[in-house]
Amino acid sequence: CELVLCARREERLRELAAELPTVCHVIAADVSDEEECRLLYSAVRGDDLEIVINNAGFGLFGVFTEMDMDKQLDIIDLNDRALTAMCHMSIPYMAAGSRIYNMGSMSSWQPVPYINVYGASKAYVLSFSRALGVELEKQGIRVMAVCPGWIKTEFFSHAIHDNTVNYFNRYYGPEQVVAKALKDMKRGKDASVLGFPERMQVRLGKL
Repeated sequence: CELVLCARREERLRELAAELPTVCHVIAADVSDEEECRLLYSAVRGDDLEIVINNAGFGLFGVFTEMDMDKQLDIIDLNDRALTAMCHMSIPYMAAGSRIYNMGSMSSWQPVPYINVYGASKAYVLSFSRALGVELEKQGIRVMAVCPGWIKTEFFSHAIHDNTVNYFNRYYGPEQVVAKALKDMKRGKDASVLGFPERMQVRLGKL
């Protein structure tokens, strides 16, 4: 098993690769840039892809009309356009038994004021992933949206610029999210929601 690690910061990728007990290929690229996205797949073209994880994304907290428009459009470019492109370019290199994990959010399930563009972008991820999974079922390729609550990552250092959102009532670690996603993929689910309170919130949102 070999891994292809892709993100913007090459130094951080190489630090991660050094910690992993497998062969890693490091590719520094900004997947929100369509040209760089294509270059990434030029580098791995011809290789079989067993697992694709679309984890890149960011959001901004604040009042929609008071935030920079271009930055909010950047959210859509990374969270939606790049994810869609990565799926489209990956599938030709995937066979039966391959899996795609797309990072959604608890925000995928309902409108979220003061982080509305981010929430809407993650609603796209959930809907897209579920529909794509149905289309790829005959090929034996599984697709799942991973929709956790608040996770302890660098997301918050980039997202929070004011006090419009302050209900960070429960945090989970990345390891918990991964363990739950792997378990739910084996169970054949099309969406993974970590935590009993979060699953109840999803159900209430549906009502």
